[in-house]
Amino acid sequence: MREILRTNDMVLVSAVGALLNGANIKHVLLDGNMSVLEGSAAAIPRRMLVSDDDDAAARQLLTEAGLGHELRDAR
Repeated sequence: MREILRTNDMVLVSAVGALLNGANIKHVLLDGNMSVLEGSAAAIPRRMLVSDDDDAAARQLLTEAGLGHELRDAR
Protein backbone atom coordinates (compact mmCIF):
# COMPACT_ATOMS: atom_id res chain seq x y z
CA MET A 1 0.00 0.00 0.00
CA ARG A 2 1.16 3.52 -0.76
CA GLU A 3 0.06 6.76 0.80
CA ILE A 4 -1.19 9.21 -1.80
CA LEU A 5 -2.85 11.79 0.42
CA ARG A 6 -2.56 13.15 3.97
CA THR A 7 -4.91 15.93 5.01
CA ASN A 8 -7.26 17.33 7.61
CA ASP A 9 -9.63 18.55 4.88
CA MET A 10 -12.62 16.21 4.96
CA VAL A 11 -14.05 17.75 1.79
CA LEU A 12 -10.83 16.85 -0.03
CA VAL A 13 -10.92 13.34 1.44
CA SER A 14 -14.47 12.93 0.18
CA ALA A 15 -13.68 14.29 -3.29
CA VAL A 16 -10.60 12.09 -3.70
CA GLY A 17 -12.54 9.06 -2.47
CA ALA A 18 -15.29 9.75 -5.02
CA LEU A 19 -12.75 10.09 -7.84
CA LEU A 20 -11.05 6.85 -6.88
CA ASN A 21 -14.38 5.05 -6.56
CA GLY A 22 -15.43 6.33 -9.98
CA ALA A 23 -12.24 4.91 -11.47
CA ASN A 24 -12.65 1.61 -9.60
CA ILE A 25 -9.43 2.18 -7.69
CA LYS A 26 -9.68 0.60 -4.26
CA HIS A 27 -8.41 2.74 -1.42
CA VAL A 28 -8.17 2.75 2.35
CA LEU A 29 -8.66 5.74 4.64
CA LEU A 30 -6.56 5.54 7.80
CA ASP A 31 -6.98 7.61 10.95
CA GLY A 32 -10.56 8.52 10.04
CA ASN A 33 -11.83 7.36 13.41
CA MET A 34 -9.22 9.30 15.34
CA SER A 35 -11.40 12.42 15.07
CA VAL A 36 -13.79 10.80 17.53
CA LEU A 37 -10.99 10.34 20.03
CA GLU A 38 -9.42 13.75 19.54
CA GLY A 39 -12.69 15.67 19.62
CA SER A 40 -12.77 16.63 15.93
CA ALA A 41 -10.00 19.18 16.42
CA ALA A 42 -8.42 18.01 13.15
CA ALA A 43 -5.10 17.51 14.90
CA ILE A 44 -4.55 14.12 13.25
CA PRO A 45 -4.54 14.10 9.46
CA ARG A 46 -6.35 11.38 7.57
CA ARG A 47 -4.22 9.22 5.26
CA MET A 48 -5.47 7.69 2.04
CA LEU A 49 -3.67 4.66 0.64
CA VAL A 50 -3.95 2.71 -2.59
CA SER A 51 -2.33 -0.56 -3.62
CA ASP A 52 1.14 -0.49 -5.12
CA ASP A 53 -0.38 -1.61 -8.43
CA ASP A 54 -2.88 1.29 -8.48
CA ASP A 55 -0.48 3.99 -7.32
CA ALA A 56 0.42 5.33 -10.76
CA ALA A 57 -3.19 5.31 -11.98
CA ALA A 58 -4.42 7.05 -8.83
CA ARG A 59 -1.74 9.73 -9.11
CA GLN A 60 -2.56 10.33 -12.76
CA LEU A 61 -6.28 10.54 -12.00
CA LEU A 62 -5.80 13.09 -9.24
CA THR A 63 -3.32 15.11 -11.30
CA GLU A 64 -5.78 15.25 -14.21
CA ALA A 65 -8.48 16.36 -11.76
CA GLY A 66 -6.31 19.30 -10.70
CA LEU A 67 -5.36 17.81 -7.35
CA GLY A 68 -1.77 16.88 -8.12
CA HIS A 69 -0.51 19.45 -5.61
CA GLU A 70 -2.24 17.48 -2.83
CA LEU A 71 -0.38 14.23 -3.56
CA ARG A 72 2.24 12.88 -1.20
CA ASP A 73 5.68 12.28 -2.67
CA ALA A 74 5.95 8.95 -4.45
CA ARG A 75 8.33 6.56 -2.72
